[in-house]
Amino acid sequence: MLTMNYADIITIEPGKRSGKPCIRGMRITVSDVLEYLASGMTEDEIISDFPELTKDDIHACLSFAADREKKLSAPLT
Repeated sequence: MLTMNYADIITIEPGKRSGKPCIRGMRITVSDVLEYLASGMTEDEIISDFPELTKDDIHACLSFAADREKKLSAPLT
């Protein structure tokens, strides 16, 4: 399975939201979006509440989280 390239969407700035990964330099974090999805919100509901977001932004959050999980669970060599 291929994940999308999120490098142009997910940004990390030390002075913004305590350096948490954010979406396109905004103050909306990857974890915010993941929490909305985990609570049962649909992509359309999230975009309705945050019209500055796109479906690509949400997919980038999922790809970022999947990539981070793979890195965390990789066996140590």
